[in-house]
Amino acid sequence: MSTSDQPPSPTLPRSREREQTLGLNRPIGVFDSGIGGLTVVRALMERLPYENIVYFGDTARVPYGVKSVETITHFTTQIAQFLLEQDVKLLVIACNTMAAVASQVVKDLSPVPVLDVIDAGAASARGGRKIGVIGTPTTINSNAYARAIHDYAPDSRIHSQACALFVPLVEEGWLDHEVTRLTAQEYMKPLLTEQIDTLVLGCTHYPLLKPLLRHVVGEGVALVDSAEAMAEQVAAVLAEKQIANPGPAQPRYDFYVTDVPLRFQTIGERFLGRTLNNVHVVKW
Repeated sequence: MSTSDQPPSPTLPRSREREQTLGLNRPIGVFDSGIGGLTVVRALMERLPYENIVYFGDTARVPYGVKSVETITHFTTQIAQFLLEQDVKLLVIACNTMAAVASQVVKDLSPVPVLDVIDAGAASARGGRKIGVIGTPTTINSNAYARAIHDYAPDSRIHSQACALFVPLVEEGWLDHEVTRLTAQEYMKPLLTEQIDTLVLGCTHYPLLKPLLRHVVGEGVALVDSAEAMAEQVAAVLAEKQIANPGPAQPRYDFYVTDVPLRFQTIGERFLGRTLNNVHVVKW
């Protein structure tokens, strides 16, 4: 058959073409009980520079760790539904407490893929044999990381350590302070005694302590940054579902909070590594 005899290749109507592009432009929804999830947003910005992102931080009702399972589930569902109304193409649960308590509930109600930091961190730790997990007391007591890691690496040994003081030290900006260094040394002692080869940073505040923790645990221990792990998992799902934004338009970032505490801007920009714009307050 000559070239002129070949049937024309099918082309999408202009409106359908535009519809498809708009679908790829839909934002990624990320949510957290407060501002810790901004480390996940930062990792997503670096890994997926063309993706639009909508972030929700429940700054009026943080901390979640002291609340009942029913209350955490209710708040988590409320936020997930809000983000789904923003027409997101994927949801990221960036809060370890929310992920430990209500991940399945969100997956059951969501028509779009749902990823969470605990699963992402556990998947990235599967190469370890003796794995240390650090997190807030609530996250550690939930045993969610240990269960998730065992799913990926059933032969591994897991040693968990609650680090209650890390969150206030990070929010104070004491990322390389002597007090923080001494605190880290105390928390790491039992894990280093177990000769761990991998350390999972099981809280979204902890990536900011990575340089200090690297110094404390040494080069021989692999650090699993759940924010970076989450960004890799999101990239893989977007590619698999063929819903990645091809760019090259400038992405839009929107931040929804339920209150604007006095130090929100300062702490938020430290977590994000850039200026915090487009902040909207949702009153519930």
